[in-house]
Amino acid sequence: MPDSLSPVGVRHLEIAADYAGQRLDNFLLRELKGAPKSLIYRIVRKGEVRLNGGRVQPDRRLQTGDVLRIPPVRRAEREEQPFRPSPGLAEQLRAAVLYEDREILILNKPTGLAVHKGSGVDYGVIEALRALRPEETFLELAHRLDRETSGCLALAKTAAALRLIQDAFRAGQVEKRYLALVRGYWNHGPREVNVPLRRNLLRGGERMVEVMDDGKPAVTRFSPVSLFKLASLLEVRIATGRTHQIRVHAAHVDHPLAGDDKYGDAEFNQMMAKQSHLRRLFLHAHSLNLPLGGRDIAVSAPLDSELKAVLDRLQPAGRRRS
Repeated sequence: MPDSLSPVGVRHLEIAADYAGQRLDNFLLRELKGAPKSLIYRIVRKGEVRLNGGRVQPDRRLQTGDVLRIPPVRRAEREEQPFRPSPGLAEQLRAAVLYEDREILILNKPTGLAVHKGSGVDYGVIEALRALRPEETFLELAHRLDRETSGCLALAKTAAALRLIQDAFRAGQVEKRYLALVRGYWNHGPREVNVPLRRNLLRGGERMVEVMDDGKPAVTRFSPVSLFKLASLLEVRIATGRTHQIRVHAAHVDHPLAGDDKYGDAEFNQMMAKQSHLRRLFLHAHSLNLPLGGRDIAVSAPLDSELKAVLDRLQPAGRRRS
């Protein structure tokens, strides 16, 4: 294949079945190896990239038989070097693999690592893994986790697997369970929070989510696991996947998450940092169960040593009278 950054003229590619379901921007990043993402988005925005003869958005998912027009890209347009993960990040991601086969990869995502590149974020899990695994012809996020959240994260290694997982999410057949430490003594027992959420842009453009009557439906189920004098450890299941859903719903019922600097209680967070040495959001996706091609894949990710140490430092709550 010729150097994709050389002016080789307009190309028309027919999308093979192996790439069906992949986003256009991700396909172009692979096809035009070394081209910066900003260039990819620019040529799509200007209409230089055409799908079946028409303009297209970068998040469009390709289908078998689609015909894609790719314009010539000059080497002089290179704006940045391809991302190369540091040795430390590479080892961290290798150690994070919980399960892998020919169709799916499941990681125990570290806290503080975004799942993908975005505003103010130079790279994420998906960019790092694609750089570390150039032999993979297809690698896509099957769902998302917040940057501060750790735990089970699934990636599809084939277009067919991606479609199956996404269909399972839409049908409510995927079960994700989280562990969350919240402020105060949880005396509600199992509790479902069913209030709509809407995403707004506040605080100088920072993304925020609020409980709003005209928001999108959101359902979160909380169950107590361990009760302490200052905090409670809960298992959380979500019936919907809204941005920051667990964090906002927990704060809505007056039990904000420990270490949450966006929706939480600053005084409580300072106390947890001082007494229990908590330096991060205490939210961990500890299990994932999903159907894939007639089989069920169940994976769990235990709490890391940092979060276990936080729990060990908390004083258990005495038995309370009902």
